[in-house]
Amino acid sequence: MKKLLVTCILLICIATPSFAHYLWIETKAEGTVGTPQEIHVFYGEYTYGVIEQVQGEAFPKVKDFTLWVVDANGKKTQLKVTAKTDRYVASFTPTANGTYTIVLDNDNIEVIDYTEYDFGIFKTHYNSSAIIQVGNKVTNTNNVNKTGISVIEVDNTSHDIKLQILFKGQPLKDQEVDIFVADNWSKKLTTDKDGYVSFKTPWDTKYVIETTTKEEVPGKFKGKDYQFIWHCATYCIL
Repeated sequence: MKKLLVTCILLICIATPSFAHYLWIETKAEGTVGTPQEIHVFYGEYTYGVIEQVQGEAFPKVKDFTLWVVDANGKKTQLKVTAKTDRYVASFTPTANGTYTIVLDNDNIEVIDYTEYDFGIFKTHYNSSAIIQVGNKVTNTNNVNKTGISVIEVDNTSHDIKLQILFKGQPLKDQEVDIFVADNWSKKLTTDKDGYVSFKTPWDTKYVIETTTKEEVPGKFKGKDYQFIWHCATYCIL
């Protein structure tokens, strides 16, 4: 009965505009100078174990993303991605010690009409990031999304994490943030007046952070009118 209930909830989430699906990046948290670092891009719902297939029905709608590596000095280099069965894969080789940020941006998604769900007509903007530490030099993640929402890691000590949520480079206060872990576990937090949120990571597992916001600005994209922009940002900690 419990399994049936979880399945029903999942089907409802997919069928309605709850936007449970999201893009996220996975990569090893530590790297080595001169050693290739592999990056994986997924689309689905991590906490429910849903990973969409690249050639399936859902993933092609969000496949036109760009993927970048940003070094500690702010140098930004675009990465070439290769399609696999259930993910896109890229790699780069660190050339110096420091904190590298992998950034995904997708502002090229067709306008969606969800008026039948009383949600409206909207344009979607995804932003995802992950951190790679090479050597002992630690800096904040480098992901200032000038056109949307982004997650910045400002502290990662043992099992204590501190993040800042920005919207167009400015702190986003009173913003809801979801922390997802496998097996249907999640926790909802709210940022303070400076956009900060802190939490503990008691388990040695993957944590996917998601936060979303609506920008109530109408416009037109690829010839279609929309009423607002729905922004989604994710951050993965391995």
